[in-house]
Amino acid sequence: MHGQIGAVQVGKLYTNREECRHAGVHRAPVAGIAGYGGAQPAESVVVAGGYEDNTDYDDLIIYTGEGGNDPGSGKQIRDQEMTKGNLGLTRNIDTGIPVRVVRSASATGKGGPYRYDGLFLVTGVARQKGKSDFFV
Repeated sequence: MHGQIGAVQVGKLYTNREECRHAGVHRAPVAGIAGYGGAQPAESVVVAGGYEDNTDYDDLIIYTGEGGNDPGSGKQIRDQEMTKGNLGLTRNIDTGIPVRVVRSASATGKGGPYRYDGLFLVTGVARQKGKSDFFV
């Protein structure tokens, strides 16, 4: 489901990803991009410090997509591919359908609690070398 979820208010806090899934703000239990694997626009993204090349400016997020990183260190260990959720985000550009954004609300920016931060437009895509010299 795309768009706003019922009466969920921006700023609503969730203890963990399971609560986010249950509320419908981010249905993927692990993946940072929720949707239909690229055939349709993505529904939501989680910004939680899992990728070293993500940059969060509150109202602007440079989101490097999914894949190719070591979950333990957050370091990129191979190139990302334009498949699954990454492809889904390009569908958001094509259709103008916004994604729901859920952010880590922890002091470190990693893990829970999580905060629903509303709908964001996906405005562009670029393939470039990241900090660890792999394409993101």
